[in-house]
Amino acid sequence: MTALASGSKAPDIELKTLEGRPFSLSDALSRGPVVLAFFKVSCPTCQYALPFFERLYKAYGHKAVKLVGVSQNDARETAEFNRQFGITLPVLLDSKGYPASNAYGLTNVPSIFWVAEDGEIGVSSVGWVKTDFNQINRKMAEADKIDPAVVFQAGEDVRDFRAG
Repeated sequence: MTALASGSKAPDIELKTLEGRPFSLSDALSRGPVVLAFFKVSCPTCQYALPFFERLYKAYGHKAVKLVGVSQNDARETAEFNRQFGITLPVLLDSKGYPASNAYGLTNVPSIFWVAEDGEIGVSSVGWVKTDFNQINRKMAEADKIDPAVVFQAGEDVRDFRAG
């Protein structure tokens, strides 16, 4: 099984945030598109990618688009990861047995999905794929009706691809 492709219907997920609050994808989609960034704290590519998604979160907040991480780890490990890598974006905890990860067909992390308001997956990305990240940046900007954020800093070596 591979990650759900663009054009697929996104499965509804109901998880708890790191702080224990409920999250429902269908509820979030009623307010706008959602970006789901699945990760595992021990994954080197996740450690590389999540800080870039944090930059998107800081650039856009969650005005028109909600950006959330989905951790495959427990609350303690996830909180430590967030502290170590400066992650402040909302993070959900995939529960025991990884029901959300399995529903999305994950075999590797990070796996990122842009889910449009109608529930269709518009971007499906596995690993670090810079072009997919840039596409999500553009989509977030379009939703906010602003120019895309400058996420990469001058002199920063940002890879085009890194397998998950």
